[in-house]
Amino acid sequence: MPKTSTAGYGEQASTLVVQYESITFEDVHRDVLHLLPAPPARIVDVGAGTGRDAAALARRGHQVVAVEPTAELREAGRKLHADVDIDWLDDTLPALARLRERPTRFDVIMLTAVWMHLDADERAQAIGAVDALLADHGLVFLSLRHGPVPAGRRMFDVSAAETIALAEPYGLRSAHCSQRSGLMDRTDVHWTNLVLQR
Repeated sequence: MPKTSTAGYGEQASTLVVQYESITFEDVHRDVLHLLPAPPARIVDVGAGTGRDAAALARRGHQVVAVEPTAELREAGRKLHADVDIDWLDDTLPALARLRERPTRFDVIMLTAVWMHLDADERAQAIGAVDALLADHGLVFLSLRHGPVPAGRRMFDVSAAETIALAEPYGLRSAHCSQRSGLMDRTDVHWTNLVLQR
């Protein structure tokens, strides 16, 4: 049976919770923090995991929806960040069907370590969902992982150039593109930070 985009996350949730929460929002996003709009912006964190980023954004004064399809991570996030006003939602790419039922359009869409889990057809569908959810002049923050695929997971090596080209017909242009080494002393992993703007 083919792996899904969320393969491996539920089974490894207890380990991943510790791992995700050991890194700060500021460390992960240091190259693009200057592009975040002033609060209160409407932000959706798609693939929010434990809510580390969603909580940090809410503490900065933003209105945050955290979308996480893996129940184990979503429940851990609710408990870990119960003191912060986060709207948690069980939904998944590429369609984001439940999120799209809402009337809200977002100033920022966060896709941190998410996009490379989608195959080419799913990415083509997902960019349409992102477009439908993005407000005028909105920003899409993506981080793309490059390196060996962990056991039990599904990932694809997705380039910034491909992602920019996929977004262009929707009126999204690159506002930032940079490379950085992996966190947690992973020398075999590096990341692309990409910000698209309508």
